[in-house]
Formats: sequence, C-alpha cells, structure tokens
Amino acid sequence: QVQLVESGGGFVQAGGSLRLSCTASGRTTSGYAMGWFRQAPGKEREFAAAITWNGVTSYYADSVKGRFIISRDNAKNTVYLQMDNLNPEDTAVYYCAADQDTSRLRTVQSMTGYWGQGTQVTVSS
Repeated sequence: QVQLVESGGGFVQAGGSLRLSCTASGRTTSGYAMGWFRQAPGKEREFAAAITWNGVTSYYADSVKGRFIISRDNAKNTVYLQMDNLNPEDTAVYYCAADQDTSRLRTVQSMTGYWGQGTQVTVSS
C-alpha cells in the first residue's frame, strides 16, 4: 500500500509560481510512474503531468506545457510540480498519483494505482 501526501498549494496572483510536492510513504515508489492531475470547480479531473519511474521522460497536458515542470527525487520518495506563469484557469485541486505503468497515468479512467488527497491551488486575476 502506498500513501501519497501533497503539499505546497496555496493562493497566488496571476503570473506567479508555486511548487507542489508529493511524498509517498508505506512503500517505495521508485518503481512507479508518478503524475499530477487537477480538478477545477464544476469540472472533471484531468491529467496535468507525468514522469517515468526513472525520471527520464515526462509528459504534459497541452494546457500546462511550457509552464509546468514535473520532477522526482526517488531517494526522498517525492515528486514535484513546478508551476510558473500561473493564470486563473489553473485554479483547481491538484492530485498526486502513482501507477506502475506510465501509460495509465494519462487519464483518470485508466489509473489503477494510488491517489493523494489533493491540495488546493487558487490563482487570482
């Protein structure tokens, strides 16, 4: 069993930056692909970014590409999401996810692994 705990959310003005962290406990996630999803008010949860177990390859939704960077530190069982040039459309609850197959981290429906409880990000205009 893996427990994922997100941190780093908060309130920021448009154009600002935040760095989210997700730390895993219970068992190592070094063999797991990790990802971030987000859910805006009244909308479905959507994919934002994912990274392979070894950190070599990362994937991004078009809406965040060029502004967000996902990274991981397997020694710390932690994955990060650096979010720059934030805009109000980025306001959402951000969820960390872990799955043994990177391809399953691209949609909510295909995810079979673990979810965190979420952290709120609010961007004001």
